[in-house]
Amino acid sequence: MFSPRTTKPTFKSYLPPVQTDGKTSIEPPIRKLEPTLLSGEIVVNEANFVKKCVSAEGSQEDLWGKLICTNFKVSFIPQDAPLKPKSQLSHLLLGEHDIPLTCLDQVVTVNDVKGKKKVLGSNQKLKFNPTELILYCKDLRVIRFCFSEAGPDSAKKVCLAIAHYSHPADIHLLFGFEYQGRRYHQAKEEGVSGSTQRGGLQTQRFDRPSDWDREIKRTGASEWRVCSINKKYKTSPSLPENIVVPVSMMDRELEDLAANFTDSRLPMWCWNHTNGSALVRMAVLNPLQQKKTEQKFFSAISKSHPQHTEILKVDLDKSLPNIQDIQSSFIKMKQICVLEPFEESEERWLSSIENSRWLEYVRAFLKYSAEVVYHLERKNVSVILQEEEDRDLNCVVSSLVQLMLDPHYRSLIGFQSLVQKEWVMAGHRFLDRCNHLKKNDKEESPLFLLFLDCVWQMMNQYPAAFEFTEAYLTVLSDSMWIPLFSTFLFNSPENRAQHLLEFAKSKAIPQGEDQAVFFPPVWEWAQQFSTKDQTLFNNPLYVGKGATRFQNGEVKTFTRSKKNYGSINQGAPSSVRNGVRGGEDTLSRRSSLMSELKPDLPTVKDESPSEHFFRDWFSRPADLQGLLIPQLLPSHLSLWKLYFLRWVPEACIAKGGPITAYHKLSLLMNEIEVLQNQLRQYNRTSMESASLSNQSGSLSERGRMYFRAISAEDPPVPPDFLTSSFPFSAVGNLCRRGSQGTPVSKFLNGAKTWLSTETLDDTV
Repeated sequence: MFSPRTTKPTFKSYLPPVQTDGKTSIEPPIRKLEPTLLSGEIVVNEANFVKKCVSAEGSQEDLWGKLICTNFKVSFIPQDAPLKPKSQLSHLLLGEHDIPLTCLDQVVTVNDVKGKKKVLGSNQKLKFNPTELILYCKDLRVIRFCFSEAGPDSAKKVCLAIAHYSHPADIHLLFGFEYQGRRYHQAKEEGVSGSTQRGGLQTQRFDRPSDWDREIKRTGASEWRVCSINKKYKTSPSLPENIVVPVSMMDRELEDLAANFTDSRLPMWCWNHTNGSALVRMAVLNPLQQKKTEQKFFSAISKSHPQHTEILKVDLDKSLPNIQDIQSSFIKMKQICVLEPFEESEERWLSSIENSRWLEYVRAFLKYSAEVVYHLERKNVSVILQEEEDRDLNCVVSSLVQLMLDPHYRSLIGFQSLVQKEWVMAGHRFLDRCNHLKKNDKEESPLFLLFLDCVWQMMNQYPAAFEFTEAYLTVLSDSMWIPLFSTFLFNSPENRAQHLLEFAKSKAIPQGEDQAVFFPPVWEWAQQFSTKDQTLFNNPLYVGKGATRFQNGEVKTFTRSKKNYGSINQGAPSSVRNGVRGGEDTLSRRSSLMSELKPDLPTVKDESPSEHFFRDWFSRPADLQGLLIPQLLPSHLSLWKLYFLRWVPEACIAKGGPITAYHKLSLLMNEIEVLQNQLRQYNRTSMESASLSNQSGSLSERGRMYFRAISAEDPPVPPDFLTSSFPFSAVGNLCRRGSQGTPVSKFLNGAKTWLSTETLDDTV
């Protein structure tokens, strides 16, 4: 046997020995990466050592961590906790790096080595090991993950899981059904009452006759009544169970006539003007029965008017773009604003925005709605909006008309009630138009987003006329992709009732329970955001009922008479226009502004009645609690930057953008609230003052404004985390080629987008 020989070490270190203090150094343990899961949420696949890319070129800000797919979302958990303070809304149901599966538009896998790329669908095979995963989201985010350090099998499995679970085969596979079922029973076990309060400041859901009765009384529509012939949806599957019809028409007559309309959708009352004219919407009639049926309905609607005036029927299908045109335009906007790098010239980029026709369509809907307003307001005639199925274009126009005429709908609760009435209960196909199940791309169309853009255009022109902010509108649009609420999940009230009935049976929920209790609407914002974050919805400039204002040095509350809305009489003083007060007003009078932009307007003798109406209205200061008509020259329309450009790093301006003005106004309003509380305490007796102090103290802690003044000595400078994308963050939410020194900065500094498709001689 050979004796073992000891070998000498051959490695020689040229580094000096490490100096120690004699103590054993302990390395910090690696943080365990566990997801935050909701009730009923389960992890279906995951991959470790995944990199979330912040920029296409790679940077030190890229994040390493775990990528997880659950039955609700795609979640990324970074290994290192973020050091920077959060500069965005803190969602109670979603983390900073979470994406709901219903928000995914495309799941794309890439293999750089083999030069392969594949868009994944449900139950598809992947023949190569992905090195990258790119998620294109419906809220315009583009998220990119790299698997350079992850195992190839785990990378492939997590990609396939994300693709599979983002294409549910049935609506009941959406996570909201599992989540709300468990949430309901947990609340019952804990003894928490799930009943929702009706009336007061609650959003009206219009799912019961009492809501319609209140709306009839509020608008003074005494010649209209609530009709329940569609109980259990026996007449029309797409109409609500309760509709408002003329008093002069009997139920039996309505039942006989319903079959003559598309999908048996009877004409549906929307709103009444104080002068008696009504806004009505309806589907297309069977040509063989059109004349006879129209005559009966037109006669009944005419009788509901005090002067029995004529009826104007307008066909939206012939006058406005269809849903396919709108979808095509939106796809082009996504390509221009998000997917393509800003490497072309400023003129080229603005031309691309124009060629997408998105702003042209926004203008078309606003203009058409203003023309309907003219007939209701000035000509004092009832208007019927006709569309083939009465479920798409009618939703947009009827909502905009009421928004222009009725200041109630410009309050937060009023606006939510308007959406509930004219979209949810009117049978807009949210399930198909949002394409939640990804079954038919041809049915997808962003009509609700188009409506929100139209609302933003009006807010941009009349910032003091709306109680809510553009942050609220953006959050509302994002809520369409969170399948935990019933508002944007179904195609009609009947579709909603049917699925929720099946859901209640499967989850052992008692019969007769209010559906809003076990599957709430999106309007219950406390389920998504904290009380503080909800204050971002409040507009400090708002001049409306209950809003604070000053007069002769005294704090007063603004109130209006019942019949004030819809009036074109001069309301606000000449020193107040569009919410700007004082002699420093930089906005010129509307008459001079119109003359400046349109010097070739015809003389008065050549004006049509509608041109005279609009000229007369624009010559007066705007009554923010009366009729509002948007200015619709192409130069008056802007790109909704907070929505379309919030994820674009090049468009993010540090301590800039409209949020800086919002910040200063919020501080001012907070100081006013504090002074009001102090004045109330001063005017009370000592005992009442002590009691009120406790109450007002909690109110002061909450406050109506997100930003609060700490003391009078503190400078009102914007916080470091404030950017033009606030309350959203562009970091890590749009990973594509960078573009420094691009035309975006010029665009954000005031470049206008002009539309050349129409001449500039329009009045509105």
